[in-house]
Amino acid sequence: MKTAPLQPAPPLPAGASILVIAAHPDDIEFGVGGSVARWVREGARVSYVIVTDGGAGSNDPAHARNWLVAEREREQRAAAACLGVQDVRFLGYPDGMLQPTLELRKALTRVIRELKPYRVVCQDPTTVYFEDSYINHPDHRAAGEAATYAVFPSSETRPIFPELLAEGLEPHKVSELYLTLTTQPTHYVAVGDVLADKLAALRCHVTQIGAGDAAENGALKWISALDERFGQQVGVAAAEFYRVMTFDRSAEGD
Repeated sequence: MKTAPLQPAPPLPAGASILVIAAHPDDIEFGVGGSVARWVREGARVSYVIVTDGGAGSNDPAHARNWLVAEREREQRAAAACLGVQDVRFLGYPDGMLQPTLELRKALTRVIRELKPYRVVCQDPTTVYFEDSYINHPDHRAAGEAATYAVFPSSETRPIFPELLAEGLEPHKVSELYLTLTTQPTHYVAVGDVLADKLAALRCHVTQIGAGDAAENGALKWISALDERFGQQVGVAAAEFYRVMTFDRSAEGD
């Protein structure tokens, strides 16, 4: 993890729209759940896009794929509701086999042009190894790559995907891109006072983290310790880190 001084995330404009894009159900809660809780409290309108169907999220032979897909969607909607997010969209790509195709980029461009977010949050497509114990899931990288290129150039460039114009979706320029699960963070969001909300949302993902002691002493204990360690690096109780890109909109008169 980068040790150079990080900056607090800049404040949001009043009523800003944020779009969070992730590969799997539960990715958002693990990676940015505290930030989402804070942004909702600050009045932001937050939407989620979950790219895959989550159907590879269990090795239990008793879990039929169709059941798991439906259950993980239910868990994701419940987790989002815990953080005050009602707009959750599922693209339904097969879990575990995601590729950053033009089809996926167009689907994400469609959502960006529809919602016109000020800030897009996605997984850093350049991360292969995270610290010394995690190989980044290829779906995370694929979703992050497609989302990044949907932000630029696709969402703001009229000649790209002209069929979207026929749907009434005009180009939109995103102001900020936040990359999570990154090895090159530049900014942080302090989440100490909303960490309980993040954990409550994570508890909804029973198929992934279990319930009761298994969850409390497993995934929830681990993510609390991780966020608290990140917080110590920047002098707050707990934090989530991002690589932030800010795009100049001055030419548009914003």
